[in-house]
Amino acid sequence: MGRLKVTQKGSGIGGTQGQRDTLRSLGLKRLHDVVVKEDRPEIRGMVNTVSHLVTVEEVD
Repeated sequence: MGRLKVTQKGSGIGGTQGQRDTLRSLGLKRLHDVVVKEDRPEIRGMVNTVSHLVTVEEVD
């Protein structure tokens, strides 16, 4: 199973409450925060919800 490096590139301020909650669930608190998560369907779904606010890279 791979890993995903998720970087916050946009602010959640103008988004919906669900988008802000998703960013927080991913562990992202401010711009340029980086988290590494396991590549699972749940994480992919959360990333898809806030895809306009984050960048995603696959890492080994």
